[in-house]
Amino acid sequence: MAVWMTAASVASALNMIVLLLLLSVWARNYLTVRSKHALGLTVFGLLLLAENCLSVYYYVLDPEVAVLLRSAAPVAGRAMTFVAILELGGLLFLAWISFD
Repeated sequence: MAVWMTAASVASALNMIVLLLLLSVWARNYLTVRSKHALGLTVFGLLLLAENCLSVYYYVLDPEVAVLLRSAAPVAGRAMTFVAILELGGLLFLAWISFD
């Protein structure tokens, strides 16, 4: 597996962990306050978690996708890695302000 695919896998897995932590806060806030804002954050977190689960599946468990990205579309694979790392940065910032 190429280095960039390993980085994408790790970033997506870390995204999933951070999202689970954030979802625990956002869902608890929704159950306590019942605000649309907390509900929106919870739905957003669930959708982003689903996207990251799918990414980890493709990077780690589906070897055909790994071969395709490595051989036919290496630029797309590097771009997906960059997006996963940017997403991790955004989620870490959200975690910082949510747990402060």
